Amino acid sequence: MNEQDKEYLSSLKSLETENYVDRKFYRPLGFKIAKAIQHTGITPNVVTIISIFVGMGGASMFYFTGQMGFIFLGILGLICANILDCVDGQLARMTGIKSEIGRILDGIAGDLWFLTIYAALSLRLYDEIGSNWIFVIAILSIFSHFTQAALTDYYKTLHLYFVNPNKGKEFDTPESVKSRLKAMPMGVNKVFTTLYLYYTKLQSKLTPNLGEMVQKLNRAYPEDRIPESLRLRYRQGSIMVMKCLDLLTFNGRSIPLFIILITGHVWFYFLYEIVFLNIILIVSKNQHETLCRFISEEITDHKN
Repeated sequence: MNEQDKEYLSSLKSLETENYVDRKFYRPLGFKIAKAIQHTGITPNVVTIISIFVGMGGASMFYFTGQMGFIFLGILGLICANILDCVDGQLARMTGIKSEIGRILDGIAGDLWFLTIYAALSLRLYDEIGSNWIFVIAILSIFSHFTQAALTDYYKTLHLYFVNPNKGKEFDTPESVKSRLKAMPMGVNKVFTTLYLYYTKLQSKLTPNLGEMVQKLNRAYPEDRIPESLRLRYRQGSIMVMKCLDLLTFNGRSIPLFIILITGHVWFYFLYEIVFLNIILIVSKNQHETLCRFISEEITDHKN
């Protein structure tokens, strides 16, 4: 392995949490751009903010009915936005420039793209059908999306923690966020972190077995001294969940979305989001909660 390959791998969180399309397309492109701007003074947060506007601008193109030029422009905008979303994280790891607000901005970027997508698609369908029920369906889709995104992020960051505590430093519980919040002076960071606290509370409420496992780990193995054998057992079970979660990431949503937009059956995306992706979420959540219960029992047995 040459030095550039090593640098590329170090710019990733972990291959275990990267899906196929990211590994083959988005991440390599992101690395090349991050490498090109590494010494320009452009910060990861600037890249994130640009990605938000590019993604929302692209998503707004999906409102226009029967105009394929706008559809392809929107698809290109979302692809570019996701490349930039890769750039910000890879640039942060390459330069060491990281911040609390950067982590939160990166987390909400994709949500803002899809919020714009749901708005554009629902307005488009309303123009075609004229029924207010379209907006009820759109709200259900948004709620489904945010719940799916919250759990996907939680599971992936926990998996990274078991790969390496340094790689998983972004894994947060409501308690850890509260402690940081207390030490923060008033300002933008505190506002964003307060919002982030409610986000972690939602994640925690939806995953009781995960929360119990983390508490037992902290008591049994303080200072991240989890035995390697236990790390491996968790990762073996979690990798299966990661494969399901790939469908809840950008690629699992955007590829079907692009096909649906090109074929013109816009209503089908709401069905895909509310029915199919929620089934994937329920299956993934049940698998992961079962895994966490087994790990909790193993910690108890080991200590006894």
